[in-house]
Amino acid sequence: MRWGDMDAYGHVNNVEIVRILEEARIHAFGPPAGTGLPGIEVDLPVFADLPASTQALVVEHRVKYLSPLNYRNIPARIEVWISAVKGASFTVAYAIFDPVTGARCVNAETVLAFFHEDTGTLMRVAPDKRALLAPLTGPSDFR
Repeated sequence: MRWGDMDAYGHVNNVEIVRILEEARIHAFGPPAGTGLPGIEVDLPVFADLPASTQALVVEHRVKYLSPLNYRNIPARIEVWISAVKGASFTVAYAIFDPVTGARCVNAETVLAFFHEDTGTLMRVAPDKRALLAPLTGPSDFR
């Protein structure tokens, strides 16, 4: 969390929560190929080996605020898992916890789809990606 993430109410702003989700997703699954500079390898590089001209696009975000996430000078605890894999999309689920009290502050999900730039079409989730995601599958907080 950053000091500037707070809003006038003294807790982390909802827009910053979505940015925190993005950081958690990239930390868990790695950055898309061709972006950023080399860093620490991730255990499940979901985005690193996408075919040329393929993007992982956000289709939908769903966020439920359970309690305020107040700024602290220590990182929030975030759990990340896969709550669904469909034909052409998969859903990343998150839970954000206060790092001191352990209170669950946010439940969220992001639906992602692989998009081929040249053809302008969605791509099916390949069997190797399904196998990579399978060990992380868990329940949705929104069912």
